[in-house]
Order: sequence, then C-alpha cells, then structure tokens
Amino acid sequence: MKKTATHKRIFSISHKEFLHIIHDSRSLVIIFILPVLQLLIFGYALNMEIQNINMAVIDHSQSSISREFINQFKGSRYFTVFYYDEPLEEVEKLFFDRKARVILIIDQDFQQDFIRQRNTSIQVIFDAADPNAATTVKQYVNTAIMQFNENFSGKLPLAFDIKPRIWYNPDLKSDYFFIPGLIALILVMISALLTSLTMTREKEMGTMEQILVSPIKPVEIVLGKVLPYIGLAFMDGVIILLLGIFIFDIPFIGSAALLMFLSVIYVITSLSLGLMISTVFKTQQVAMMVAIAVTLLPTIMLSGFIFPLKSMPDILQYISYIVPAKYYLIIIRGIMLKGNTIFQLAGQIFFLLLITIILLGNAVRKFNINLEK
Repeated sequence: MKKTATHKRIFSISHKEFLHIIHDSRSLVIIFILPVLQLLIFGYALNMEIQNINMAVIDHSQSSISREFINQFKGSRYFTVFYYDEPLEEVEKLFFDRKARVILIIDQDFQQDFIRQRNTSIQVIFDAADPNAATTVKQYVNTAIMQFNENFSGKLPLAFDIKPRIWYNPDLKSDYFFIPGLIALILVMISALLTSLTMTREKEMGTMEQILVSPIKPVEIVLGKVLPYIGLAFMDGVIILLLGIFIFDIPFIGSAALLMFLSVIYVITSLSLGLMISTVFKTQQVAMMVAIAVTLLPTIMLSGFIFPLKSMPDILQYISYIVPAKYYLIIIRGIMLKGNTIFQLAGQIFFLLLITIILLGNAVRKFNINLEK
C-alpha cells in the first residue's frame, strides 16, 4: 500500500512536470531545437583537417619528373599550388603577406639524382606561427612524398619502408572523433540546464510552498522532477546520434542497446548535477548561468573532447576525474568506433555510477535541508 501511494505521488509530480514542459516554448526549444543546432554548427565548425593550403613552388629543375612531383601536390585536396618566380632571398615575404603556408624548393639536379637513385634533395619550408597547423601540414607533405615514391616504384630513397595500417578511422576523419564528443557535450548541457531550472522555477512562481505542505518526501519530489527529463534527454540522445550517423557518416559497429543503456546512466548523472544546482540557487537566470559554466567548460577542456588529457599538467588530470563526460567519451567512442563490450568499459561505468550516486545523493540531501529551513 505504501509503495503504491509513493508511486502515485512520484507519477503525479512527473505528470505535472511533463505538462509544464510541453506547454513551455522555451523548454521545447532547449530540448529539441538547440541540440540539433549545436550538432550542426559544431559538427561542421570543429574540423582538424586543413584544406586548400597555399603552397609556393620554386622549381629549379624544370624537368618532367619535377613536374610529376609537383602534380602530386596539385592533385591533393589539401594543397593549392602556385609557382614563385621571384628571387629566393625574398621568399620570406610569402609568409609575411600570408600568401603561403608552405614553400617547396626543388633542386636543379633533382631529375638527374632521381634517375641515378642518389639521395634526391628537396627543401620544404613551413610557416610554424601556428605550430599545430604546421605539424598537420608537414604530415600532409610527407604523405604526398611517400605516395610519389610508391608511384615511381620506390626510386626516391627512404630510410625505411613504411607501410602504416590505421584502424577504426582509416581516413583520419576528425568527424569520427568530434561527433561522439558533441553528443556527450550536448547531453550534459541540455540535461543539466533543464533540471537546473525545475526547482528554481517553483521558487520563482511561488508554488514551492504548496509542495512543502504536501505529504511528499524529498526523494519523491526529486524523482518526480527527474523522470520526465530522463525520457526527454534520452530522446535527444537518439536524435543526435541518428543525425551524427546519417549526416556525418559516423560508423557504428558496437551494440546500440549497450550505448543506450549507458547513455541513460550518463543522462541521470547530468540531471543530478542540474538538480543539485537548482537546490542551491534561487533564480532561474543564475541557475542557468551556473549550469552552462559547470558543464560547457569542463566538458570541452577537461574530458578529452578536444585536447588530450595526457598532455595536461598533473593537477588538471586529477581534476578531470570528477568530469562525467570524461568517462562517457571513452564509452561512446569505444562502442561506436571499436565495438567495445561492457566488460572492456567496466572502469568507466563504475566511475560514472559513482559520480551519479554522489550527485543525486547530495541533491536529495540539500533539498531535504532546504525543506527543514
């Protein structure tokens, strides 16, 4: 009998919250339109590939083989090749005027050395004002040289015979890396943002007093408030995942059921974070600002979404252990790209559950304290 009454109270709160959501245009925009816009904007904007790199070519050889070598770059989508005929001493002006990011200088004896299988020398100068971009451009140049060498039966001497095998992302598409991260970012932002407003809305509208005088326990209120958002956030996750697969061609080789199950855990973690924020602050505006701050920045900076954690100072690596997105990123990338199983992700699942229990427990405790006051 007690359980039935408890279930009825939780259902009543959930039903009331759901009705408020579907009649609130702001909530509907946050739930359905904002995630899609974020995915499309971030999905197309966040791209580590560099294309149309201006390459200046100084060809002292003027030979058939040197032209074939240059055509290797002309045929690449990464380079926009143009010839430079000015004095070599003024080549630095190309970087000053931002007309080129890389300069290719071919020696006069290029063809003769190539035919005689001597050490064939070329000079490549990079603009490394942006070191990350320069490193990427250097990789593109090395790849083009290796391809040219293969096309000419290995006549260009190399120190090693390199035959790389790239697994999980053979085309090195940055979308494969960023889109799963975007799903993690959007889910935590939307979930925390929505639930951070739920309690503060009751306070601003003056309906909290009605809840306080009712025979409803704090845990029932919390569960009743959270349940509708679990369903809506889960719908968001499915929509974003399908958009990522069909628009950005992200592969999915793992278990969809496992990903959905673990996504629900991650959503509950995010909702618990938003709920805790809503119990601390009194206005929706402040709660919204805090929710964005504690979800957006840690997820982007301290989860491995963009920057590798291993390259960060130790103190930031330790802080990253309390960022839920860190664990979910490993989960979603592992399932989608590698086909990881639940046993291979057991460590991440454990920490995600631990954070969920701590956040949800603190939210209930904080709400209980507020009731006593």
